[in-house]
Amino acid sequence: MPERMSPAEPFRAAFGRLPAGSRANALLLALLVGALSALLVPRWLHDPELAHGLFMPVLFVVLLGEARQRGVQRYLPAAPALAAAAVLALGALACLGLAGLYAAALEWRSSLVEFLLAASVSGFLGAGLALFSRRAVRLVPCNWSSVLAVGLWILSAPFPPGAYARLTLRLQLWVSTEVMDALQLLGVAAHRQGNIIELAKGNVGIADACSGVRSLISCVYVALFFSATLVRRPFSRALVVLAAAPLALLMNFLRALLLTVMVDRGVEIEGARHDLTGFAILGLTALLLAALGQGLERGSPPPPPAPPAPADLPPWPAADRLLSGSLGLAALLTAAFVLATHPNPRPGRPAPDLDKLLPPPPASWRVVPGEDLARSATTLHTDRLIQATYLRGEGDALLQVTFSLVYWQPGQSSVSLVAEHTPDACWPAAGWQERARPSPLAGLALPGRELAPPESRIFAFGGFPEHVWFWHLYNGRPIPYQNPYSLRQLLSLAWHYGFRHDGDQLFVSVASNRPWAEIAEEPVVGDFFARLQPFGL
Repeated sequence: MPERMSPAEPFRAAFGRLPAGSRANALLLALLVGALSALLVPRWLHDPELAHGLFMPVLFVVLLGEARQRGVQRYLPAAPALAAAAVLALGALACLGLAGLYAAALEWRSSLVEFLLAASVSGFLGAGLALFSRRAVRLVPCNWSSVLAVGLWILSAPFPPGAYARLTLRLQLWVSTEVMDALQLLGVAAHRQGNIIELAKGNVGIADACSGVRSLISCVYVALFFSATLVRRPFSRALVVLAAAPLALLMNFLRALLLTVMVDRGVEIEGARHDLTGFAILGLTALLLAALGQGLERGSPPPPPAPPAPADLPPWPAADRLLSGSLGLAALLTAAFVLATHPNPRPGRPAPDLDKLLPPPPASWRVVPGEDLARSATTLHTDRLIQATYLRGEGDALLQVTFSLVYWQPGQSSVSLVAEHTPDACWPAAGWQERARPSPLAGLALPGRELAPPESRIFAFGGFPEHVWFWHLYNGRPIPYQNPYSLRQLLSLAWHYGFRHDGDQLFVSVASNRPWAEIAEEPVVGDFFARLQPFGL
């Protein structure tokens, strides 16, 4: 009886017959995949929305095998393949260049940078696929499975923060609205305030993790994989992929409704119950998608025959030189950005004592230390932060002023990373809704002097307004505020400040339940800014 051939044997044989240039490019692309995986592993381990990325290196190999064994054996003519490879390599270099600029503005570990790096790697892999699927090479066919092997890397990276925040907020409001409607049908007394549902025995907040983003991204990822491995008909594949998003949203809604009903009945949902229901919903959704794929697969045609052997090629064809040159240029570009963005903090420069920048409470005032800001130390990349709320009076006569200070030593953080955590980027996540954005001010008046122009916002929570003014100081000078979700403005910050790491940064925020005209004359406000005057404000 003849020995059965391993599925990998045809691939090894085809790889061995490739010219030296193609083999070198394949190894370089494998190293690129390994480098991206190493970069994203911390994100995969600590970000539940991206936990599916841990399987991506294995699924990448599985999908390439599926492309050769079960997919349509489609190979490209030389000219179109070379043109596609050139376009994809150029796009990959452009993404890499943008990633370097945003790394200067933010940091290499930021969501936007990692997304662009994943897009760049997918571009290079797509260029490699175009070249390896030439009729003269026939290493990997250009079909649905191989295209997914290239493109799924993007879904394994974090989304750009602006798009992610907008999607999360919309899903939070949608889930909370639908759960509220369902509770009314069930006769459960409840009141909704934003994404918080108030019940008789407790409150339920539809947080980021409960918004459905996690199940939506994971289920689309799984559906794409199933569409390449469980079904072969194009129409069946489209059904599996299109069913993923509605099914994920429906299952997440049922989970949110279940947890809300449990709270209404006095059941504690924090901890294991909350997490187990999330994993159970993801597992059940994946099983439903798999069952759909298996049902659609019945009666599909058998897999196509194995591809023929490649034709003879010169040792280093022009197509391989194109890809090798692009990968070499990418390596040089990455090294240049890494060196340019390497922090260079100046030693011997003491950090200010933030406690001494907060004024003592005047008579009739009381001080409440802030704890929320301290919990953000990891996110803000600094442990030099302080917040205090000064209160006077009670009831309708209550006057509240909150001072917040965050400091970064030279080289500790980039300018745009600080701008990414301004109040209008962080407060909505805590339930505050922006009510107004006053016109830019020429400056805020204090007795005897005028402050540098601030950014001004008005937020509200539970119907109570909060006026916010903030300044961002770099090297002792206020800098223009930038929208943390504007790619153009972040690039502007990178151009002006991103490659400079010799300036310290101080973020100053003042919040009050009264407008500026009612607090400007208060001695505690004047004392606070008098203490900040040596620092440029």
